[in-house]
Amino acid sequence: MKITKKPEFTVGVEEEYLLVDRDTRALVIDPPQSLMSECEELCSGQVTSELLRSQIEIGTRVCNNVQEVREDLSRLRKIIIDVAANHNLAPIAASTHPFSPWTEQKQTKKDRYEALTIEMQAAARRLVICGMHVHVGIGDDELRIDLMNQMAYFLPHLLALSCSSPFWDGRDTGLKSYRLTIFDALPRTGLPERFASYAEYERHVNILMDAGLIEDATRIWWDLRPSARFPTLETRVMDVCTRLDDAVALAAVLTCILRMLYRLRKANQRWRIYTPMLIQENRWRAMRYSFDEGLIDFAKGVVVPFDELLDEILTLIAEDADALGCTEEVASARNILTRGTSAHRQLKCYEVERAAGKDVEESLKAVVDMLIADTAEGI
Repeated sequence: MKITKKPEFTVGVEEEYLLVDRDTRALVIDPPQSLMSECEELCSGQVTSELLRSQIEIGTRVCNNVQEVREDLSRLRKIIIDVAANHNLAPIAASTHPFSPWTEQKQTKKDRYEALTIEMQAAARRLVICGMHVHVGIGDDELRIDLMNQMAYFLPHLLALSCSSPFWDGRDTGLKSYRLTIFDALPRTGLPERFASYAEYERHVNILMDAGLIEDATRIWWDLRPSARFPTLETRVMDVCTRLDDAVALAAVLTCILRMLYRLRKANQRWRIYTPMLIQENRWRAMRYSFDEGLIDFAKGVVVPFDELLDEILTLIAEDADALGCTEEVASARNILTRGTSAHRQLKCYEVERAAGKDVEESLKAVVDMLIADTAEGI
């Protein structure tokens, strides 16, 4: 597999937010159209509606480094926060809402969303979930496929650091990332397939297109995929990070891992390819526990504490973080272990409120208040 183009390692981040009513803390079922119009005007085309009216999505510009990612994410978050506040609303960067039922949500009126709901039925109507997608510029088609095959190993590690969906419909699900149990009900989700070449990938996509099952490759929703719109590898496994610092840290770590894999390739080396069965087991552990119970070290055949695995990864990518100028941002991933993911913080907030005598409803509203504050932290 000949590589003809050196990867750019540019970065772009998409974040999806939920809109809540500041008085009730519930999802806003029917936000005013003027809110989206104001956001579109101020964000210069970097904001879009989502499947449900209670959701909103932003996307950064193509960034040359993670410092630019932070700057653009901060700017976009602030715009959404300020515009929403004018309507007594607030965005929360969380992958599920603590208590609002999915059955009450209204769909955005777009042909694409209408077609999706007709095809997927209740599996689509339940998608009151938000994620973070990170695009890394890799212009060579063959390299994009090769790195996708190797990068799959690291997807559970990234998920474990991003969890923000412990509640669903007013209940503690027992999972740190419940979002993926919802999303995995759709076809063409989960771990990416493996391909020997970009041509093989295209052949498989074309079979589905020729059969009339999908319009294009944007209907393939794997945890990691070659973007159908940009010359990027798009990582989609992560929950949306409530705190800006965590989002930037994960974008930095992810980009450095890809550069590390490319660096190994240039030295005629590569990361070992493990079976989907093994990676799926770590993916489940990340969904269930985040980083609390460790992940499997496949080479050792044992479950290893997550802090040890993270230290190994950060050591592996130290050279790449230095080359990309993001050593500080990469190192801040350790802060997530100290502070906890959004899921940890949500559960702790709920426990504290319940211990103080608050009922379930009041305690869940306190979780929403915390999410509102954490979403605005550091912008």
